[in-house]
Amino acid sequence: MKNEKQSENQAPIIQAMVWYKEEDWEKLIEMFTDGHLLPKSYADWLKKADKMVEQLEAAGDVVIKVFIDPVTFPAWCKKKGRKMDMKARTDLAIEVATKQSFGPKV
Repeated sequence: MKNEKQSENQAPIIQAMVWYKEEDWEKLIEMFTDGHLLPKSYADWLKKADKMVEQLEAAGDVVIKVFIDPVTFPAWCKKKGRKMDMKARTDLAIEVATKQSFGPKV
């Protein structure tokens, strides 16, 4: 369903969204330089994240959930010379979503 801001012939906006698995939550919070800024529990984070997905999809956007992995994320940050913070998580999500959406079709 499109909202009033999107016309019928306008392509939906693709939104990359950082996502976590419950079993990785505590480990990730400890490794993030800004982990103290995230909700204390996975359940609290998930409630907020699900609400955001619902709002974006109601606006006609397409949400791509990009899972942050406790093994590959630190390696990605090291390779890019990045701190393990919100900006890095967001940039990784955008990079992955872009590759999924616009990368070569195999």
